[in-house]
Amino acid sequence: MRLVVFDVDGTLVDSQHLIVAAQEVAFAENGLPAPGRREALSVVGLSLPQAFRRLVGEDGPVAELSESYKQAYNRLRLDPAHEEPLFPGMADLLTRLHGRSDVLIGLATGKSRRGVDRLIAHYGWADWFATTQSADDAPSKPDPTMLQQAIREAGCEPEATVMVGDTTFDIAMGVAAGATAVGVAWGYHPPDALYGAGAVTVVPSAAALEALLLEGLATGS
Repeated sequence: MRLVVFDVDGTLVDSQHLIVAAQEVAFAENGLPAPGRREALSVVGLSLPQAFRRLVGEDGPVAELSESYKQAYNRLRLDPAHEEPLFPGMADLLTRLHGRSDVLIGLATGKSRRGVDRLIAHYGWADWFATTQSADDAPSKPDPTMLQQAIREAGCEPEATVMVGDTTFDIAMGVAAGATAVGVAWGYHPPDALYGAGAVTVVPSAAALEALLLEGLATGS
């Protein structure tokens, strides 16, 4: 049995507009200039405290920014202008993988447990995943604990696991956990950075990702 674990933001879900907007509100509420778009998206995938430590330093108002961000995110997500669509082809890919008897799927994300549960309910994915790991369940990526927990919960082995993500945090976590790390080119960190973190490959589309995964399932590699 194979396990394929997906990151969420930047891999499955295009949440960049909402993330940047919520950061802008959080920084404004705390009297600080907001980071530029590229810097804002560079920390996606980390837990909120880790993300804001990178943006403002250890001595900055990390707790206050984290709380402001959560409140802003929950308000803004109700606005149709901040819709969080799935990236092209990812819904079909998940559907086909879910329908296979030789593969399990999971999620490992910097979102809160509440955010994960809301996402699953929104897309009708109840009972689709053998494991779902959130920022509330383990230390922030790239610490491997989150993925190690996912592998144990699914009853699989690291060498039979693929971690799919769009950031160096996802890739480094996968490598540290002993899994195969595959990057996607449509997310928030560039392909060169993903390769540098240890990705075996970086796919340009959901179709290419599906072909890669199915080839691995067919060959047992």
